[in-house]
Amino acid sequence: MRPLPIEIDAARRPPLGMSAAAFLRDYWQKRPLLIRNAFPGYRSPIQPEDLAGLACEEGVLARLIQHDRSRDHYSLRHGPFDEAEFPGLPTQDWTLLVQDVDKWDADVAALLPAFGFLPRWRIDDIMVSFAAPGGSVGAHTDQYDVFLLQAQGHRRWQIDARPGAPQDFRPDAELKLLREFAPSHDWVLGPGDMLYLPPGVPHHGVAEDACLTFSVGMRAPSAAELMGDYIDTLAAEADESLRYADPDLAPPRDPNEIDATAMGRVVEALNVLRMNDPDRLGDWFGRFITVYRAAGEVSAGGAPARSRIEIEWDLERGAGLWRHPWSRMAWRRAHRRGAAARLYVSGQEFALPARDAQALAGAAELDAAAYTALSEAGRECVLALLAAGHYRLGLDEDEAEDGLGGDGEEE
Repeated sequence: MRPLPIEIDAARRPPLGMSAAAFLRDYWQKRPLLIRNAFPGYRSPIQPEDLAGLACEEGVLARLIQHDRSRDHYSLRHGPFDEAEFPGLPTQDWTLLVQDVDKWDADVAALLPAFGFLPRWRIDDIMVSFAAPGGSVGAHTDQYDVFLLQAQGHRRWQIDARPGAPQDFRPDAELKLLREFAPSHDWVLGPGDMLYLPPGVPHHGVAEDACLTFSVGMRAPSAAELMGDYIDTLAAEADESLRYADPDLAPPRDPNEIDATAMGRVVEALNVLRMNDPDRLGDWFGRFITVYRAAGEVSAGGAPARSRIEIEWDLERGAGLWRHPWSRMAWRRAHRRGAAARLYVSGQEFALPARDAQALAGAAELDAAAYTALSEAGRECVLALLAAGHYRLGLDEDEAEDGLGGDGEEE
């Protein structure tokens, strides 16, 4: 059997050069892939000066990394930055990284539908980095899948695709940089080229010239994060009257021993919490995965509240409801037959018909036709989300965004 290629040209079948099923079967979380012409003729919708301006805003997660080659030392500073800082930076060896640019720039967010072969709730953000010539963040690994799209200029990527590549970190760096790095592959990417990396693959990117790179990163909670949040939820919802009990207690052979019978009662006490109930587990996960951990939150705007009649009248006259860029949605079918589906919105849940939950989770905008097609429960849900700031009412997206200022806040 021939080995799978590590480099392909996708010009005839962008963005993967193959079917989504083939990519997920052969590469996803298994092996890296360089995709030439993933986005043929791609032109960056954002310019370096735009990124620098964004990095100066409150609530934006931005980092500036500079590399001193003489000492092989990397320094890290966090934003927001002062605009006056950028003209004074050297002509080489620095990188500006800004998280969640898809939430701040609709043109950058327009890239996301190209990744519709993945669950939307798995995609965390699009990070945009600008690097001066020689700029780099050092050799490192990520604990999540990432697609690195070259948007402008050229970047040299080196990776170590060998099994068991060293993963030890340098003790002298603020960043988690690899102590050892011996690349097995070396490429220069130009605009429209994209590198897919599964978790744990060592990689090192260095700007060949002034360049922009878009990193489409996945959300990959650790087992500890999942367990901790779920246990906290179970504990918060537990009935205090349900306790360890032993009405069938018999005299113990040794009063100091925790015997098998006692452990059986512990298991019974924990089972009362219904930890394995699929709907309870599903509702927790839906709330959990729709909350952004890094930044940004949704809050109601300052505009006066409008009545349902006024809102529906505006929709009939051509207005639309635009989802807040920080509002994260997903939905789930109920496990129990006959039970309502669930729509999850930034940590909240709503019981809705499956058709409504699917429609709302998949739509960035609702017009009059989409709103009218919802059930009464679906419309009430939309109105509640509008009041909470998850939607903005306007004739177009720009008008709807007029009241967004200050809603993205760092936690």
